[in-house]
Amino acid sequence: MIYRIEWKAIATTTYFKEIDFILSKWNEIEVQKFEDLVYDFLETLSKTPEIRIYKSQNNCYSLVISKQTTLYYKILEDKSQIDLILFWNSKQNPDDLTKLL
Repeated sequence: MIYRIEWKAIATTTYFKEIDFILSKWNEIEVQKFEDLVYDFLETLSKTPEIRIYKSQNNCYSLVISKQTTLYYKILEDKSQIDLILFWNSKQNPDDLTKLL
């Protein structure tokens, strides 16, 4: 079964913040690599949502996208849907993560 991917507003916002961060530190080539990596992970996730680490807080799961970026998401089995919640840069204050989830 293939799960539909649903981008929540904060996931979209934090995704573009990550892209802006990468662009400010490196270049467009690195941005393209990140985008490709994210979409490769999303394609895999849609087919096998069990490739996850469960976070008991708010029934979220996490998936490490890169050394500094983790994706948080929820699985809605009844809808065959994955809700993308948040892209998190590990260099941020971890207390903020708790507030956002």
